[in-house]
Amino acid sequence: MSGEKKIITISREFGSGGRLIGKRLAEKLDIPYYDKELLDRIAEESGFCKEMIEGAEMKAKNSFLYSLASAMGTGEAGPESLSLNERFFLAQFDVIKKIADEGSCVIVGRCADYILRDVPEATNVFIYAEEEDKIKRAVEDYGVPADAVKKLMKDTDKARANYYSYHTGRKWGEPVNYHIAIDSGYIEIEDIVDLIIKYTDVKLYK
Repeated sequence: MSGEKKIITISREFGSGGRLIGKRLAEKLDIPYYDKELLDRIAEESGFCKEMIEGAEMKAKNSFLYSLASAMGTGEAGPESLSLNERFFLAQFDVIKKIADEGSCVIVGRCADYILRDVPEATNVFIYAEEEDKIKRAVEDYGVPADAVKKLMKDTDKARANYYSYHTGRKWGEPVNYHIAIDSGYIEIEDIVDLIIKYTDVKLYK
């Protein structure tokens, strides 16, 4: 296994197991893991309430309303003129860049692939799966009620897509935005982890 710096970002569809894969990657590589931990650090360093930051992504279910809220600043000049959504994202941007500067890590979600797009050591991964596989995992592993899983899956992915599109100008899940995309329905999590590590070991820096 290469001892070089490894920064791995995980973007994922709901139910694909992306968070589980990210956690296992960090454990196997013995490097810091940031998911909910990222929100704690953003809140600590920015002074924003963690619950407000966490809710920003889910508010993006309606792309028009999210864009409208993001465009509504105070009308003043300077950082204070930005909306809360924009200030949340800038705080997130700064913290993710700082974490990447500190060393190897695994970061789940939060547009990290876009924020670190120019960092040579970053490998951006997208995890997806067929609907039936995602439903099965969401019910069995996440504990989501079977009668609510389809709506939750749709709403969550829609919010992620809208949030990503608004802040990056890119399409969430578009292969060109990532180094590797994996359908998690065909191989076990441990094998996916090994595959990602192998990819980072042989990846060419450009």
